[in-house]
Amino acid sequence: MSILMLAGVCLAQKRDSEFNKLADRIFDEVVFRYDPVQGTQAGFHQYDALLPSGSRADIEAQTAALHKFEQEVESFDARGLSLVAAADRELVLAQIRGQLLTLEVVRPWEKNPDLYSSGVSNAVFVIMSRSFAPAAVRLKSVIAREKLVPRLFQSARENLKNPPRIYTEIALEQMPGIVSFFQNDVPAAFKGVSDGPLLGEFQGVNRAVIDALNGYAAFLKTDLLPRSQGEFRIGAETYRKKLLYDEMVDIPLDRLLEIGRENLRRNQEEFTRVAAQVDKSRTAEQILNETLLDHPAAGKLMQSFRDVLSGLREFIEKNRIVTIPSKVPPIVEETPPFMRALTTASMDTPGPFEKIAKEAFFNVTLPEKTWDAKQTEEYLQGFNRGTIISTAVHEVYPGHYTQFVWIARAPTKVRKLLGCSSNAEGWAHYTEQMMLDEGYGKGDLKLRLGQLQDALLRNARFIVGIQMHTGEMTVEQAVEFFVKEGYQVRPVAEKEAKRGTSDPTYLVYTLGKLEILKLREDYKKMKGDKYTLQSFHDAFLQQGYPPVKIVRRALLGNDSPVL
Repeated sequence: MSILMLAGVCLAQKRDSEFNKLADRIFDEVVFRYDPVQGTQAGFHQYDALLPSGSRADIEAQTAALHKFEQEVESFDARGLSLVAAADRELVLAQIRGQLLTLEVVRPWEKNPDLYSSGVSNAVFVIMSRSFAPAAVRLKSVIAREKLVPRLFQSARENLKNPPRIYTEIALEQMPGIVSFFQNDVPAAFKGVSDGPLLGEFQGVNRAVIDALNGYAAFLKTDLLPRSQGEFRIGAETYRKKLLYDEMVDIPLDRLLEIGRENLRRNQEEFTRVAAQVDKSRTAEQILNETLLDHPAAGKLMQSFRDVLSGLREFIEKNRIVTIPSKVPPIVEETPPFMRALTTASMDTPGPFEKIAKEAFFNVTLPEKTWDAKQTEEYLQGFNRGTIISTAVHEVYPGHYTQFVWIARAPTKVRKLLGCSSNAEGWAHYTEQMMLDEGYGKGDLKLRLGQLQDALLRNARFIVGIQMHTGEMTVEQAVEFFVKEGYQVRPVAEKEAKRGTSDPTYLVYTLGKLEILKLREDYKKMKGDKYTLQSFHDAFLQQGYPPVKIVRRALLGNDSPVL
């Protein structure tokens, strides 16, 4: 190495170190200071006894700190930084601006009452769900956090101003499950603790949390709901900025809608074509309904997932789809009770800085034992063979779990902690199609129909999210769109439309999938004969989960369009 090259490397290392110190200050002075629960989730347990106050004063202080660091990062000269650190600088700056947009413009702290009540349950769950310390030590942290809950609900009462009615209704729907969580699940998690005085203190504090929740529920029902007449739509300009900051996508909304509709039509046409291959004498809907009946019994559901996971990993390794850095599979377990009303399956991975409790849990929600035979059968139809496979692919191999294992090995602290949904959800959604394209399922047409129905659900989210939040579609019209264009049953359509009111950019699944497919084609052209699917997937995951724009630059060496 020449003297000039060596000097350049030394300069980059020095500049990278300076930027990393700035990033550390942002994490310490803003991110974890004002959201200590996020610190616990990341694996930094010095934050376990803390809870945000939610007060207007703290929100204003957080906003001021973000503005200060926005100026510092913006004025930090990118010249001399390594390519990774230069991209980290862009990522940090975009995340700061996205957070400021949320606090100052979208203002969920002023509009969404569920933010407070669901936030409380998550704050305790992240401590009780992993054995990163002895149960008695973690119980002390739970007690410390629970003591701060009444203050948070006081802030909620002070902050909430004319929320959208649907937000208050959702918060009230969630409340029984949250109360039950503190009544039953939290005490059960610490039943092995034998310290009498500690348990006594916990029982008193936990009772106070339940009382605070019930009081908050009464406030929502009798006070806030009657005056909940606010607007959930964020508007076109805020939507555009949210995509720019959160996902680094600057495509005009009208062009995005064209892209979404093109992909929707393509998937609808493919759905019809595949259904005709299965049986020309029946409609696609009839064939799809038949596949719903092909499901395991309730008592065999968990084992069915375990069997599928084993086969998926074997297929991935045999066909060199992607490197899975860890040999340890996630633990398949029943979904925690307080989450069962909201999810049928989910992935719970440890934070990238967790040193002790490194288990990953793949949660599956079983039918309730109190249900009758009809309810159980209807529920299990949602776990038909195709859905079990697509869910396992999306959540575990090679979806979220596989990406998480790579993120824990990401090159910088910024890449371990910051990323975006169009990368994470885009990757998981992309793998559903990719695995069948690569031969998993041996060309089973009914599996392809299931995959396409999932794709149509995400297509509908793409279009509904933009149109609802720009005033071009009502919630009722969104429900009909999910049914007619997304091929979803009405209960699913209603839940999806409701979700879209508070999750405007849930287009990220299809958006990210399309970005990854285009990047794969561009990477393949660049590599020529040296291209392999595994080399592309490994190179993609090695970057962490930043916006695909950053991944493209790392893999292709240019800023060519993401779509």
